[in-house]
Amino acid sequence: MIIRPYTHADSDAVWCIIEPVLRAGETYALPADWTQDEALAYWLQPGHDVFIAEDEDQILGTYYLHANQMGGGAHVANCAFMVDSHTTGRGVAGAMCAHALRHAEALGFRAMQFNFVVSTNTRAVALWLRHGFEIVGTLPAAFHHPTLGFVDTYVMYQTL
Repeated sequence: MIIRPYTHADSDAVWCIIEPVLRAGETYALPADWTQDEALAYWLQPGHDVFIAEDEDQILGTYYLHANQMGGGAHVANCAFMVDSHTTGRGVAGAMCAHALRHAEALGFRAMQFNFVVSTNTRAVALWLRHGFEIVGTLPAAFHHPTLGFVDTYVMYQTL
């Protein structure tokens, strides 16, 4: 598996990863009815460094990295990760996380923060903990899960 920068030729494959995540509405606080153009505009917005995880010309996942805040908070990175549902359990998200941490450090970020990790996304929470993140805050009932109702979200943080 390689992790490389996104190119425009990846658009349709990235949409195939993003669309089912949006439609499920279980892990991201994004509109479930976004079109391809709306979703890609969000994922690829200026300031996002976007990467692709690929194996034998098959795109397995994508992530973006950017400054979590401007000004006095610009030294803290933020990322979002999505993986093709057919590749769950193959280490794609873990490889992208490790890549993101290295890339953030190379860019001069001093920390990485995940602002809104849905507590019921237990695989992601466990993965981020394994990669050195800590839960530094809990936002009670901050996410409206489509089947579970209102659930907590976590702020997760790691110093680089």
